[in-house]
Amino acid sequence: MSGEEIKKVALRHAVHNAVTHEGKAQSGPVVGRIMAGFIERRGKAKEVNDIVSRIVSEVNSWSREKQVTVLKEKWPELLESKKNIEKVKTLPPLQNVKRFEIVRTRFAPNPDGALHLGSAEPIIFCDEYAKRYKGKFILRFEDTSPDVKTPLNEIYKWIEMDLEWLGVKVDEKYVQSDRINIYYKYAVRLLERCSAYICTCTSSAFKEIYMAKKACPCRSSSIEVNLKRWMKMKDGTYAKGDAVVRIKTDLEHPNPAVRDWPALRIAESAHPRQGNKFRVWPLYNFSCAIDDHEMKVSHIIRGKEHEVNTTRQRYLSDHLGWEFPEIINIGRLGLEVGVLSKSKIRSGIEDGSFTGWDDPRVGTLRSLKRRGLQPEAIREVMIQIGPKPINSTLSWDHLASVNRKLVDPRARRFTFVRDPVNLKVTGIPDEHKVRLPSHPDHPEWGSRDYLVKPEKGESIFIISNKDAKMMRSDVFARLMGLFNIETTHFGSDKIQARFHSKSHQEARKFDFPFVHWLPLGVGIKAQVVMPDASTAQGLAETGCSNLEVDSMIQFERYGFVRVDSKSPFVAYYAHR
Repeated sequence: MSGEEIKKVALRHAVHNAVTHEGKAQSGPVVGRIMAGFIERRGKAKEVNDIVSRIVSEVNSWSREKQVTVLKEKWPELLESKKNIEKVKTLPPLQNVKRFEIVRTRFAPNPDGALHLGSAEPIIFCDEYAKRYKGKFILRFEDTSPDVKTPLNEIYKWIEMDLEWLGVKVDEKYVQSDRINIYYKYAVRLLERCSAYICTCTSSAFKEIYMAKKACPCRSSSIEVNLKRWMKMKDGTYAKGDAVVRIKTDLEHPNPAVRDWPALRIAESAHPRQGNKFRVWPLYNFSCAIDDHEMKVSHIIRGKEHEVNTTRQRYLSDHLGWEFPEIINIGRLGLEVGVLSKSKIRSGIEDGSFTGWDDPRVGTLRSLKRRGLQPEAIREVMIQIGPKPINSTLSWDHLASVNRKLVDPRARRFTFVRDPVNLKVTGIPDEHKVRLPSHPDHPEWGSRDYLVKPEKGESIFIISNKDAKMMRSDVFARLMGLFNIETTHFGSDKIQARFHSKSHQEARKFDFPFVHWLPLGVGIKAQVVMPDASTAQGLAETGCSNLEVDSMIQFERYGFVRVDSKSPFVAYYAHR
């Protein structure tokens, strides 16, 4: 096998390796494939390594578009084989499905803030299982804490919009604040069964008692006394903090938080939906356990931090003679960048630190959508993670790589020149027609065409300030799709260069940096909102003015962006 034959084989494997690894080929796998296929080369490993190193370096210098194009044109079978071996990951099957007539899952958010990426985990799991088992997905707004987690009116609708964006089909919808009388009914039933009592001890006094594993004096009150106290809680006789309904549990339970836990309390703040219609409100464990039974929920998927709540709720179910749903505990999901805490985001909005719930620095679904994340990418990532009871942190790079696979095939290419600087090129021998493809894989989409007509051998172009600074040290450069230039003068506000050559291969051979450009006088003002909420100002190709809002495009050598506004043209940066 000759050196030339090794080069051909190395190029084949290097291009394939680059395409399957986000544009960066690795020498090791390429060498391994060559050595495995040609035993006679094993005695000349150094020669193979040298050849592969040069080939990999060349392939990695190509744009991702070129890598994909070369692979499609020369070795399309490798793309097909990759598609064939890729397996769609699915969630593990649910346990004990036969216990129930139908699988019914539920997502139960508190509408005190917009959903974030962590919320997407249980949403996707519940939706996937409901669809797999031909069951039902329930949306339940848990909005019964007007004093602590005050609901926001707009959030109810936003949550429904977020679910629709994620591709979730909501089969049933409930709002807990509309169900207060149902909770009252069960409170009375539990009081009449002596399974609950109304405690008028101060919080400090009760804490001292339950930490000592003793019963408070109220625990032995008669049914008649408890029902009278219940009426006083409702009619305003008792003030906030004067009385609370408690569920009887095991006073010897090793976890003090389980011992006679509170079920309903007085809250005097106005509710955004109910106003002051009610003053006794159920706490989470009470309303949640009742609704899971009433709504015939079969499988509850929630964070493992709810393990103690599961224990509390089992006591309530036992008191009422109910079967308990299956529980799937999942770990907390974090994001390397971006704030996920609703309370921190809400506080940041109120003090002006964030512009809103869709500020690019926060991890809400509204923010991710505005930045160009696709719902399919979020679903794929969540399924990859799976319903595991361990905390995990999701890297933005991974989320971006999944999103890139989705948007790259359909994102038209355009030029964006950030912080424009004039570049004067002299010595241009003739006119040049430039055809820049709208997408390397879709010739039917046409191209962006420019005619460079030098006057007396000179033309002025617009390039980015970053490229201009780079040209101070790199004398030679290539204007993408046009020709090679040599810098002759570098000023504070403009650069001068002369025509060097037209050969694209020469630029590759000598590793000239590639520079994107626009002709002077061409383009529209454009603004790109970056992940840190800063803005990049510049010029974009005129064709961008014809794009629709929500379009995903790629600014070449800059990154993928989502069109947020047409006039003025504003885009949000997604990722490279």
